[in-house]
Amino acid sequence: MSSIVKTNALESEAIYIFREVICQFDKPVLLFSGGKDSITLVRLAQKAFFPAKIPFPLLHVDTGHNFPETIEFRDRLVKELGLELIVRNVQDAIDEGKVVEESGKYSSRNSLQTTTLLDAIEEFKFDACIGGARRDEEKARAKERIFSVRDDFGQWDEKNQRPELFDILNGKIENGQNVRVFPISNWTELDVWSYIEQEKIEIPSIYFSHKRKVFLRDGMIWSHSPFVYQEENEEIEERIVRFRTVGDMSCTAAVDSYAATIAEVVGEIRTSTISERGARIDDKRSEAAMEKRKQQGYF
Repeated sequence: MSSIVKTNALESEAIYIFREVICQFDKPVLLFSGGKDSITLVRLAQKAFFPAKIPFPLLHVDTGHNFPETIEFRDRLVKELGLELIVRNVQDAIDEGKVVEESGKYSSRNSLQTTTLLDAIEEFKFDACIGGARRDEEKARAKERIFSVRDDFGQWDEKNQRPELFDILNGKIENGQNVRVFPISNWTELDVWSYIEQEKIEIPSIYFSHKRKVFLRDGMIWSHSPFVYQEENEEIEERIVRFRTVGDMSCTAAVDSYAATIAEVVGEIRTSTISERGARIDDKRSEAAMEKRKQQGYF
């Protein structure tokens, strides 16, 4: 019973945050990756505004190196729910010379998303970007407020944040500023999965165990793909794996798992001693990798 009460309290908080966004901002958008957290946000937004439709579009910053299963799910979900989807591509920024494609062993387009995101915010004049980041994921995200203000360059100052006493959210911003909003900031990975189980939310198949061609590097399981750099001595093998977190193929590692149902995933997470961000390759670049990306405008 206590877990049910906790989940409902978190749901109520998230719905309150969504409604505050609509009250306080003129042009919000939901950042959608096709991962479990952004899918959970869609369900919460449905509940917040039912019986009306979700009153803002979804924005996907597409690296071009995403898992095909995720893109297929994204398009199907948007069609089924009648949502507006805006897609902006990192490849366009590369072609225009705004960013430079990385090369080499740890090359990834993940950090290149920042420029595309900031360009989209400017293009559509979004003043609030809603996303599924959670404080339990990573230490930089643990520092963020639920309404996290970005300056007119899209940058985040972790030392200059607004207090949010008594759950009072202050959305007042100056011209050029925008706010990143985190409705499930106080949720844990287990809370998200328990909610998915409770609500019977469909998610992409790569979250469940499946056979995949992979290779091992630095103790992590990398997907074999034309988008992922692979050295000749890194042998391809087939393993039964799943993904705890889903991002760009070049920055998301798999984990060995036979969890084929939501209940089995929940059970697996309960006994895990490693954070889900432990499978994010891009976080391994340095101790402050995420914080540096956030300071530059990353979500």
